[in-house]
Amino acid sequence: MDARPPRDYPVPMTQNFLDKVYKTDPEHMTDLYDQWAEGYDGELTGQGYATPGRLARLLADVAPDHDAPLMDFGCGTGLCGAALSAVGFTTIDGCDVSEGMLQEAQEKGIYRRLWHTSENGALPFHLSDYPLVTAAGVISTGAAPPQVLEQIVDQLAPRTFFAFSYNDHTLNDPDYMDALAAVTETRAAIVTENTGDHIPGLGSRSRVYVLEIA
Repeated sequence: MDARPPRDYPVPMTQNFLDKVYKTDPEHMTDLYDQWAEGYDGELTGQGYATPGRLARLLADVAPDHDAPLMDFGCGTGLCGAALSAVGFTTIDGCDVSEGMLQEAQEKGIYRRLWHTSENGALPFHLSDYPLVTAAGVISTGAAPPQVLEQIVDQLAPRTFFAFSYNDHTLNDPDYMDALAAVTETRAAIVTENTGDHIPGLGSRSRVYVLEIA
């Protein structure tokens, strides 16, 4: 993204989207995130959003090269990118289906490059070019469906480290857990995992995983 395009969707005055995420039909999810973009950081950080920092630290503990290209998949407004930068990762790209979220991410000045991706799964770059990939809060109920985990893993090169998170809702959904079991049986191994706070203000927790692709 070389310039910030004008917004062509309404921005609501109130920031109360957290309770809407699990009630929105998948076909309207991108619209929800576009509308949420300007207030997303304030609403999440105001509730103590902890998963991006936990994920960044866990990946930093195992990644051999913090200067290697890293794709922040589903980067949103860049909260995970900020956490990754804070622990020493230096070459961070991002992608997201929400143009509104990408506009906010661009303003943080963290990303080398930002990509707008389509909802049909086609990517304008090669995931196999990235030895480090993250997806904080992306593959979960209220966001991407379980098959996205397998789609991402299938595109990664051997020895890639892939860090992602499952929140409470996702950990209790057998479809997401089956997707994790499928990739760890055939394509990847869990290097490390950690369960802790997700959004403390809501009393929610998450589990962060780091996979290494076989």
